[in-house]
Amino acid sequence: MRVWQAAFAPPAAELAPQPADLALVFGSVDVFDGPDLAARLASAFPGAVIAGCSTAGEIAGDAVLDGSCTVTAIRFERGGDAVAVEADIASTDDSQRAGEALGEALAARPGLSGVLLFARGVGVNGSALIDGLSSRLPAGIPVSGGLAGDGGAFVRTVVLGPSGVSDSRAVAVGLYGGSLHLGLGSVGGWEPFGPARKVTKAVGNLLLQLDGEPALNVYKRYLGDYARDLPASGLLFPFELLNGNHDSVGLIRTILGIDEAAGGLILAGTVEEGFYLRLMHASTDGLVDGAEQAGAIAAAGAGEAAGDRLALLVSCVGRKLVMGDRVEEEVQAVADRMGPGAVLAGFYSYGEIGPMRDLVDCRLHNQTMTVALLTEH
Repeated sequence: MRVWQAAFAPPAAELAPQPADLALVFGSVDVFDGPDLAARLASAFPGAVIAGCSTAGEIAGDAVLDGSCTVTAIRFERGGDAVAVEADIASTDDSQRAGEALGEALAARPGLSGVLLFARGVGVNGSALIDGLSSRLPAGIPVSGGLAGDGGAFVRTVVLGPSGVSDSRAVAVGLYGGSLHLGLGSVGGWEPFGPARKVTKAVGNLLLQLDGEPALNVYKRYLGDYARDLPASGLLFPFELLNGNHDSVGLIRTILGIDEAAGGLILAGTVEEGFYLRLMHASTDGLVDGAEQAGAIAAAGAGEAAGDRLALLVSCVGRKLVMGDRVEEEVQAVADRMGPGAVLAGFYSYGEIGPMRDLVDCRLHNQTMTVALLTEH
C-alpha cells in the first residue's frame, strides 16, 4: 500500500494527478462549498473512490489545522479494493434506515474486510445509523469513521461521496480483499465526578429525566456558573454511560443542545431508560494519555504491513476545546505509537465511530479518540 497526502488552505491549489484507489478528504465547510471541488478531485485521482466530510479541525501528520483541506490518497498493491455507497438522511428519523441501506449495499459484495463511515453531524441519530449499518454487515466487520463537523457551530455539516457534496447524507466506504486489515483503538481519558443518576425518561437521543427530575435542571445544578454558556459548555462536561450495577459500558455522551420547554438535554447518541449517567471532566494530560492508549491498541491489532500504513484519527471537538493550544499533543502521542511508515490523517468530529472494549462491536462514541490503522499484508 502506498499513501500520499496534501494539505492546503482555500482556495485550493491544483492537485497533481496521482494513481489512487481511495482518496479521503477532510476540510472546512467553506472548502466543500467552493466551486468544482468534487470535479477537481476526480481529475486528480481518476478512477478512485473519493469520500470525506467537513470537520471541526483537520488532522494531517502530527498537526491539527483549521479552515483547511487535507487529501490523503491510497493505492493498494496487493489486490485490495474500495467501494463507496451512500444513503440520504433527510431527518433524524431516517438514521436507522440509512444505516441499513448502507450495510445491505456493502454486504452484497463478497470479501468485505472493513468499513469507513462518514455522515452528517447535525440532524442525525448517530447511534441508530451505526446500529442499522451493523445489523446488515457480516459479524466481526470493523467499522470506523465519524460524524461531520462545522468548526463547532453545530449548524450545517456536509459529506462527500459518489454523488458529490451533500448536507443530508451518509457515505460508507467498503474495504475489500483479504490483504486489507483495519486495526481499531478507542479510548476517552475523561474522569467521572458526582453520583450516578438513573435515566428515568428518554426518547432516542433526548434525555428528559434523571432520577425522576427534569434532566436539564439536574445538569444546570451541577454545572453552576458554566450553565450560563449552555449548550456550548456541555462539550466540557459529558456523561459516562453506566449499567444497572453502576459499571461503565465504555460509552460517553456529549450534550449537543437543550430543550428548555421539555426540560431535556439533546445528546449526540442514544441513551436508554434504566441505565445510569455520571458527569465527567478532563485534563489535557488525561486526554493525551487516552489518545496514546488508543494508538497503542490500534497498532497492536494491525500486525506486519507491506508498504505504508494509514492511521485514521477521529477525535471529538469537545476534546479540542478542553486542550486548546495543546491539542496537537494528542495527535503527536498517537504518531509516536504508530512509528515510522505511518501516515496520519483525520478530523475533529461531532461523534466518533469505533470499537467497544471487545474491539469488535463498533458504536458511536463522544469525547473519544478513535484510531483506525489500515494496512495491507
